[in-house]
Amino acid sequence: VQLQASGGGLVQGGDSLRLSCAASGRGFGNYVMGWFRRAPGKERELIASIGRGGSLAYYADSVKGRFTISRDNAKNTVYLQMNSLKPEDTAVYYCAATQRGDYKTSSYDYWGQGTQVTVSS
Repeated sequence: VQLQASGGGLVQGGDSLRLSCAASGRGFGNYVMGWFRRAPGKERELIASIGRGGSLAYYADSVKGRFTISRDNAKNTVYLQMNSLKPEDTAVYYCAATQRGDYKTSSYDYWGQGTQVTVSS
């Protein structure tokens, strides 16, 4: 599967953004999908993941209550709705996919190219 992330940009604190990740190839519904981010000077962090059917999701404490992951298997797309953005959310955001494990997995095999999100104070 190939992944293409989009939707990043420059916003002010408190604003919202929605990231999209479009997958090419067959069998999108067989993949667990995740969103990671890498902030400057920090390690890559799994912030949200969603199971194959879309009903189960995991969130890192840093985004819980502000971000929502969802997927549309008919459109081969996973989304990350980001609300109440903070300057500390500034990072490159990556989508990822794996056929292994469940929605709690942190091990992914396929990666998108990343999209920059910058939040000004």
